[in-house]
Amino acid sequence: MIKQAIIPLAGLGTRLLPLTNVIPKELLPINGKIGLEYILEECIDSGIKQVIFVISKKKEIIKKYFYNDAFIKKIITKKKNKILSYEYSKIKRYRKMIKFVYQNSPKGTGDAILKCQKYITSKHFLLLLPDDLIVKKNCSLSMIQLHKKYNSSVIASKRVNKRDVSRWGIFKVKKINKNNFLIKDVIEKPSIKAAPSNFAVIGRYILPSKIFKILNNQKPGQNGEIHVTDAIKKLVLEKNKFIGHVFAGKYLDCGTMKGYINSSLEISKL
Repeated sequence: MIKQAIIPLAGLGTRLLPLTNVIPKELLPINGKIGLEYILEECIDSGIKQVIFVISKKKEIIKKYFYNDAFIKKIITKKKNKILSYEYSKIKRYRKMIKFVYQNSPKGTGDAILKCQKYITSKHFLLLLPDDLIVKKNCSLSMIQLHKKYNSSVIASKRVNKRDVSRWGIFKVKKINKNNFLIKDVIEKPSIKAAPSNFAVIGRYILPSKIFKILNNQKPGQNGEIHVTDAIKKLVLEKNKFIGHVFAGKYLDCGTMKGYINSSLEISKL
């Protein structure tokens, strides 16, 4: 059973400056609640019991958001605010399941995963990238169901326009059915000519714990970072089963200013 999730949060959010000059991008509101809350709700509804937040000292305000509640308690006591009481009850629920670990140097998603190694206790775990919101349908839940069915690692995917493949990690695939395929390789940002398909990697992963051994021995790649894609590629080429899942929900990119603004507009319509 998959009961643990890792959420890397140590990134600097430079694409959302100047908004992120003071507030981490994960705490920016999207249609009335912080972006991170959508990710937490997805985890809870998928049966996850522990979520590991990978933060840095520069982003300790994320931890403060869940623990600095003296002022909220004071307002609730003074004004008997039922809405605030409800929101505070959610924060208390979240912090019971959250563990914080630190990644103080920006060395990539693979390095962020490594920081959690001693806390992962099962053969597989869930990884969610907070820039990618998937709403209307719970992507993580459908991936966990697929994992149970095939006893396989799973990565979320969506079809992208062929002329845009150079912006994404792209799968080489062997189709299983309409929404699922075996992953034969992963090509990072290929040219249109070199792209093996138009199925792109999206930030939801069910990964095997054996990936830690690979990441521990992996040399830094582009920009001096440890890339999780490189470790996944090695596992795939070593014949470990990975399934790509074309999810049913609506994908929202919250990592850019245009995407962040659009996310609020789209969620407000739901």
